[in-house]
Amino acid sequence: MTIQHRSVFVRQTDPPRPARETLPTMYDLPSENPEEPGMPDQFHIWQSDLLTQTFRPPDYAPDQMLIASDLNLYYDVRHPGNYKRPDWYAVPGVPYLYEEQEPRLSYVIWQEGVVPLVVVELLSPGTEKEDLGMTLGKSDKPPTKWEVYEQILGIPYYAVFSRYTDKFRAFELVARNYREVPLPENRLWLPNLKLGLGLWHGRHQGLERKWLRWYDADKNWFPTFAERAEQEKHRAEQEKYQKEKLLAQLKAIGVEPDL
Repeated sequence: MTIQHRSVFVRQTDPPRPARETLPTMYDLPSENPEEPGMPDQFHIWQSDLLTQTFRPPDYAPDQMLIASDLNLYYDVRHPGNYKRPDWYAVPGVPYLYEEQEPRLSYVIWQEGVVPLVVVELLSPGTEKEDLGMTLGKSDKPPTKWEVYEQILGIPYYAVFSRYTDKFRAFELVARNYREVPLPENRLWLPNLKLGLGLWHGRHQGLERKWLRWYDADKNWFPTFAERAEQEKHRAEQEKYQKEKLLAQLKAIGVEPDL
């Protein structure tokens, strides 16, 4: 008995769906690991908050900048479970909210298509060697932070700060390798953002010490929320004083002001 086989041809009528639709999103990837050591202490929280409050690049609206602290950064589509958790990073030009409507659970590079422009790590004894690129990667382990920031993502600026020594160091990506940048007056200017990152001595959250914060083209420190409120209060008081002074002068010469 002869069995005849009939070939079946399947015609592709629709184009393949884009990778952005088929690969994991932030909803599919974990946003935290309860077993991960090194959860932020108060200094990490306060320093990150100061960086966030004073990060004001003039060419970007506040809702068009992702500013993240201790938020998972998923970086490798070939290994979607691998992530790093920078102490602080910024991605100008990316909406602050996910798809402009929801808070972010993580930042997924293959969904957004934009790498952070700057990352800041706050050194601690347990992570200092890895943060400074002094730890070699292992074939059976995910790459180190330095390898991810420098080789995989190519993040243009990478800054580290130690609260134990008050030492601020910065690295710029040059030909796919980080080169340490000299820091006159402990300041780093980022021309792409038209603002700079520097070491400031002052009081924040009731603690007086050296902190990292952002400054403008005139080397003035961008104010915090509290400082801006105080400046606005002072401006309003000055306007009220000038108005009352003018009214008194007019009355003194017999002119009734038309209010």
